[in-house]
Amino acid sequence: MSGSGLTHWGAFHAQVADGDITAVQAPAGDVDPSPLLGNLPGSLRHRARIAGPAVRRGWLDDGPGPTDRRGADDFVAVSWAELTDLLADELRRVVDTHGNEAIYGGSYGWASAGRFHHAQSQVHRFLKLLGGYTSSRHSYSLGATGVIMPRVVGTHDDLFKRSTSWDVIAEHTDLMVCFGGIAMKNTAVNHGGTTAHPARDALNRLRARGGRIVSFSPLRDDVDGDCTWLPSVPGTDVAIMLALGHVLAQENLADRDFLATYCVGYPRFERYLLGLDDGVPKSPEWAAPICGLPADTLRTLARQMAAGRTIVTVSWSLQRTEHGEQAPWMGLTLAAMLGQIGLTGAGFGHGYGSMNEPGLPPIRCRLPVLPQGVNPVQTFIPVAAVSDMLLHPGERFEFNGLTLTYPDIRCVYWAGGNPFHHHQNLPRLRRALARVDTVVVHDPYWTAMAKHADIVVPSTTAYERNDFSGSRNDPVFMAMPALATPFANSRNDYETFAALAESLGFGEQFTEGRTERQWLAHLYDGWARTLDFTVPTFEDFWSAGSLRLPVEEGLTLLADFRADPDTYRLGTPSGRIEIFSDTIADFGYDDCAGHPTWFAPQEWLGGPRAQRYPLHLIANQPATRLHSQLDTGATSQGSKIQGREPIRMNPRDAAARGLSHGDVVRVFNDRGSCLAGVVVDAAVRPEVVQLPTGAWYDPLDPADPDSMCVHGNPNVLTTDIGTSTLARGSTGAHVLVQVEKFSGTLPPVRAHEPPTLIAASPPAG
Repeated sequence: MSGSGLTHWGAFHAQVADGDITAVQAPAGDVDPSPLLGNLPGSLRHRARIAGPAVRRGWLDDGPGPTDRRGADDFVAVSWAELTDLLADELRRVVDTHGNEAIYGGSYGWASAGRFHHAQSQVHRFLKLLGGYTSSRHSYSLGATGVIMPRVVGTHDDLFKRSTSWDVIAEHTDLMVCFGGIAMKNTAVNHGGTTAHPARDALNRLRARGGRIVSFSPLRDDVDGDCTWLPSVPGTDVAIMLALGHVLAQENLADRDFLATYCVGYPRFERYLLGLDDGVPKSPEWAAPICGLPADTLRTLARQMAAGRTIVTVSWSLQRTEHGEQAPWMGLTLAAMLGQIGLTGAGFGHGYGSMNEPGLPPIRCRLPVLPQGVNPVQTFIPVAAVSDMLLHPGERFEFNGLTLTYPDIRCVYWAGGNPFHHHQNLPRLRRALARVDTVVVHDPYWTAMAKHADIVVPSTTAYERNDFSGSRNDPVFMAMPALATPFANSRNDYETFAALAESLGFGEQFTEGRTERQWLAHLYDGWARTLDFTVPTFEDFWSAGSLRLPVEEGLTLLADFRADPDTYRLGTPSGRIEIFSDTIADFGYDDCAGHPTWFAPQEWLGGPRAQRYPLHLIANQPATRLHSQLDTGATSQGSKIQGREPIRMNPRDAAARGLSHGDVVRVFNDRGSCLAGVVVDAAVRPEVVQLPTGAWYDPLDPADPDSMCVHGNPNVLTTDIGTSTLARGSTGAHVLVQVEKFSGTLPPVRAHEPPTLIAASPPAG
């Protein structure tokens, strides 16, 4: 049989046989389809699938409680009825004994592009009806941005949703100055799925018209095709931006009318820029030894930026490091100094090349969504503070002007995410997970998180259930009919939560009496009634398979604000761009000042740690999968070196260590170590190595939190500190390491193998 579907990285047509996808093809209209589609064939019946409900043997024998056996224990197969009873009883115990605040609903949301079977929506709806849970705010991708940009420009969401469109850039931009590049591999992906990938074509049209691209990045291929590559020292982008701004200020190239009309606080920032208070002018000569680029190169570029239509872009990766708030803030400030914000083809962009959303026109309506309700528990943490919360219950901490307290979590309830991909310092995370009473995980696959669970709920994949989806910057709303029957004894999360809710006494409130199909029709019909244009009936939509929605073409970020700053005030206290924020300054944080500032991070080549660990590792998003999803697939597996995740390094650094392409190396620092396969590549700056995230965590000794990962997960190396006191975002993109050739017998990769599963004992009698 054949059918169509939608993933986060693209729409597809599939051939299906014997309950599995056998082949996929992108739609004809997708000009640049993602190679990640190649991970789908064979994914529905892979040996890593969870076949049925399972409970960790130690939890079943000894009951809930802290233990260091998570991740190293066997599992016992149980029936759905047994799992429902065990899980319902444990949730009752936790709530009755410790309160709802003791449940952490840690789901992350990338499990499926579907809008009804969105795992995060399902689990949060269930937990809210249970009485609430401790929640998280922001994301690993945008932890710093989500806090700093609302303070500076009044929003962070509109920076992506209403960004300057690719068509406008292609037709009007003279110069793109890209901090962190514009990586095409990331433009495959969008939250609710994506049906077109226009970025590469837009950049080619820009070049064909005579436009230029300048890329500040340690990786040449962070921009595909022709560009001026400036291989800067990783983590020094703020110093570079300050130097460019210094030239604009010193040579009277800054647009002071724009700064006075549309911004507040520039004069106070300029004192810092010129070194009037600290005696350190942030000039190109100051920045050159920090960033590893010639001062004259920076000075010449600043003049070129002021001479034509220039857009300054900052990738999301730059805020996934210590002091990550500073890069987007300083990028916006640099664009403001040029005075081109709101002009066609110029200004500022955040996230081009980070996801397939910036640059795409937004649709003119909202999309259907499963209502989650209100969380009765107000307690929350920044999303990247999971280990801190679990290890330090009752400890007070500062966040975004608030003083908060970490709750005493007894139950971690996870559905729709893999923290062993997202989170930093995995040895510390394992110790943190060991102190709670119960870990519940919904997952289709035996990921590392599932192997660290006490109660394992086997979920269906997005291709084994009916759903629909679309994205706020994609014109196609798609039906997602099931392509295969559920694998083995797996269920969709809705059925699981419906049974749990019934056992706990709120089944009717959770289901509202609807089946999956009835929910889809209900959500669609309710959405259709809110629209100011006509759409087909649900049945006609489902039969057609897709629906094209109207979009807003030709957007320029903040064009309305530039045209009329009083009518279109920003959501900041001043209604203007806050180059200096009195609010942030009043917080008094010593790691985040009231204006953009250069702070030297701990993990960089200019610091003392580089004496011990002289290579700067970039832990960026992989080119062969979305996060850790479908690491089992052909595209992901095809990139491995002797079964290990590839690590790219400059020929000079490889030669200095006696390494050749295809060698297996040990990558290490004082936090942990992993194995990886060497790819020698001059597209990587000297003293830099690149090891993508997402290889399934595979410790040599599952019982030892400090054991080497034999598969190549870089988060055994990364530090678990927040970006700053302000945002406490993820800092997982940058870490210092050493690399040496691995000697001895290579251990097998067991990441995709199920744990030992014991059949349940038959009932007595």
